[in-house]
Amino acid sequence: MQLKESEFLFGTFHGRHDGAQATVTAVRDDTRSESYFWVCTCGASRSFHTENGVFATAWRHTHPTRVDRLRQWATRRLQFRAHTAR
Repeated sequence: MQLKESEFLFGTFHGRHDGAQATVTAVRDDTRSESYFWVCTCGASRSFHTENGVFATAWRHTHPTRVDRLRQWATRRLQFRAHTAR
């Protein structure tokens, strides 16, 4: 991820989700209304007004709980069924 001049990198998380490697980069940018945000290599992102929640959500995105993994599995299975039913 290429940072802009106004952005400051303050955390990187490495893990997996949906069976693929994932890297989340936490960034601060004072020119935005929500200064704190993270971006994942999968394309997902979240932004926050304060730094509270940035690290917890980034960690959980790259290290999903069993419930998260079950939800991901069910979503993939339902998408597969809908695709094959056509």
